[in-house]
Amino acid sequence: MIGEPFPKGFGLSRMEPIRPDLRLRKHEHLRRPADFQLVYDGRTSASDAWILVFAKPNGLPYARVGLSVSRKWGSAVVRNRIRRVYREAFRLGRAEMPAGLDLIMIPRSPNLPTEPTIRQSLIALARRLAKRLGSRGASCSKPD
Repeated sequence: MIGEPFPKGFGLSRMEPIRPDLRLRKHEHLRRPADFQLVYDGRTSASDAWILVFAKPNGLPYARVGLSVSRKWGSAVVRNRIRRVYREAFRLGRAEMPAGLDLIMIPRSPNLPTEPTIRQSLIALARRLAKRLGSRGASCSKPD
């Protein structure tokens, strides 16, 4: 046991499949106001009953996300809960979304839907936006 990095039986066995890395890293967030403004200035959006999504090609091999939750949705605690659920929907659904887009999500309903509902909605809207941006000459492709 001494000299081994981990005790026996710790970690994955060779027979288990390797899980994809689902973490949402800092570089996958839109953080600066200038980044948000560039996406808004592109004026390409799609929406449904749950989300309004703005998009702009980013020239990167991955999608980035930003969230805008106004004070009309409630206190900071409520707004942060909304952000967490929407961010989780992006994190779990980004493998099915086209890469190379900057997305800004804005909640439309005061009722917080379930994460799977938001995820399916976001995937459909991102695909619709990628198709629309692709017809304008943008290069948005689905990741391998």
